[in-house]
Amino acid sequence: MDWHQSTTVQLSGLLVSLFGWLLSCVTTYVPLWKSLNLELNDLEIWNMGLWQTCVSQAVLQCENYASLLALPLEIKISRVLMVTSNGLGFLAFSLALLGSNCLKTSDSRQKRPLGITGGVLFCISGMTTLVPISWVAYNTVQDFWDQTIPDVVPRWEFGDALFLGWFAAFFLLLGGCLVIGAACFLKTPKASKRPAIHHKGEVATLAIQHPPSSPKIADLVI
Repeated sequence: MDWHQSTTVQLSGLLVSLFGWLLSCVTTYVPLWKSLNLELNDLEIWNMGLWQTCVSQAVLQCENYASLLALPLEIKISRVLMVTSNGLGFLAFSLALLGSNCLKTSDSRQKRPLGITGGVLFCISGMTTLVPISWVAYNTVQDFWDQTIPDVVPRWEFGDALFLGWFAAFFLLLGGCLVIGAACFLKTPKASKRPAIHHKGEVATLAIQHPPSSPKIADLVI
């Protein structure tokens, strides 16, 4: 891969991963993981997130969870995984940026391992975003079609944050693969040939100043 092509791929991977990381951060903190619309009052919509629940009537009112122990297991683990994903995404972006061709560093040999490490962390961040999102979505579907729950009981449905999380995981994985590919196939730019030409010139100058001594011709004996 050419040096300029690898730089383009690296920048594309960084931008895609950064966009995915921002979506992951928004997904973590918005209370829109689950949505509940009461049939008796269409104007009252309940939303559930990792940190609080909100009810939307004339005014949006949100309240934090009273007890951590009372939360479902999926919410507890999703909190840990999403916060871990956000931290890994920030670390991955820092390492990938240091390993990019855009920054001029003294030792270019460290760019490749930094870029690969940043890309791998981006992929791990994408997986740690995908797992809790898919887990909550799976449990929501199971509860929605649970035959043991009476039909009159309202059912939770997918919130907007789940779709944001799926997009975030996709962009993180895609950006991480681009960063890894650009780092693996990176070829450092060829060194300039001026020092070698200058060196040859010096050798030529020395050769002119000190021409090789011609072999002595033996005296002819007549």
